[in-house]
Amino acid sequence: MTQDTLTMTTDLDRLAERVERAAALVQRLRDENQKLGRERDELQQRVADSETKLQGQDVPALMSEIQTLRKEQKEWHSERREVASKIEAIAQKLERLDA
Repeated sequence: MTQDTLTMTTDLDRLAERVERAAALVQRLRDENQKLGRERDELQQRVADSETKLQGQDVPALMSEIQTLRKEQKEWHSERREVASKIEAIAQKLERLDA
């Protein structure tokens, strides 16, 4: 083999490697694109389902109701602590009476 032939063979080998890497990259990108397309379709379906569930619902009214319920929950927790304190005080008084 001559020097020119050897250089051309080396250049062709490098080119073949680059083409193979490029082809692998293209395939990986296609696979990823398909995966992302499926995820997009799934998310679009979830959004559509959520919109269907919320149709006819007054979102601001629901948010107001949630705030009201949270306020009531805090009040109940406060009342529960007060009742627990009273029960504990009564239990301590009963223990002193028994002693």
